[in-house]
Amino acid sequence: MKRKKINCETARDFSVIKTLEKLGHFPNRTTEKEAWFLSPFRSETQASFKVSKTKNRWYDHGEGIGGNVIDLVCKILKCSIKDTLMFLSDSIPINISEQQHQCDTKATNTITDANIEIIKVQEIRHPALVQYLNLRGIALDIANTYCKEVWYKNKGNKFFAIGLKNNKDGWELRNKIFKNSSSPKSYTYIQNNNKQLIILEGMFDLLSLATLYNNLLKSSDILVLNSISFINAIEKYMSKYALVHLYLDNDIPGQKATQDVINKYKHVIDKSSSYKNYKDLNDLLNHEMSQKNS
Repeated sequence: MKRKKINCETARDFSVIKTLEKLGHFPNRTTEKEAWFLSPFRSETQASFKVSKTKNRWYDHGEGIGGNVIDLVCKILKCSIKDTLMFLSDSIPINISEQQHQCDTKATNTITDANIEIIKVQEIRHPALVQYLNLRGIALDIANTYCKEVWYKNKGNKFFAIGLKNNKDGWELRNKIFKNSSSPKSYTYIQNNNKQLIILEGMFDLLSLATLYNNLLKSSDILVLNSISFINAIEKYMSKYALVHLYLDNDIPGQKATQDVINKYKHVIDKSSSYKNYKDLNDLLNHEMSQKNS
């Protein structure tokens, strides 16, 4: 049933905080009277975007601007007031699902679902995904080199995520709230016709290495496991290369897989020492970002 249209006067009473959440932005900290967010307009590591709970108004200290919920939606979505009112009233589908999961910037809740239906694949541009990339220290141009913005259906609901395609045309899917993958699940093999192979554990290891050492990736073929369980399945590629660099997580499964592989192949080099004090490459990248910004 089509919902009743709203006017500007009614729309101004809509909650700024709930609207931000609908757009994929969640507060870093809250008090009785305020909520603080990372700015939805740019990359930052310290929250400078304030929402007054009592006044239902927002103010971005970084840009020195503020306003009501209409101003906010117009600026984030770069749309007209008419489109903003339609978004706020939900009289047209906005293709943003309110994903009711525990928020975790590392997206640790993993699901592989055969019922996922991919409905759209495009360049990454949704503000919520751009902000998530910023939180993980990844530039948009690097993400778009290897990944896509993927819209999909699952159990009747629409979702969106950053997607890395695997060798069997399935997708690894990540956003700020959770991670999952569509079937069939497999590894991702990127061939650049080089004599060196780089093996990584996951999507953000790939994007982090591209951020830290982009020239290294350009001079190598790349294999992203997407799951440590595929380590045996990719051994058939090892003999094709003169040199293999292994970047697996500094946890028990990653260390065990690394040891097994380097025991079998003399031309495989364990590179985890370059981030020995961190869980993985993205953990290292985020530490370096925080050092620069401190």
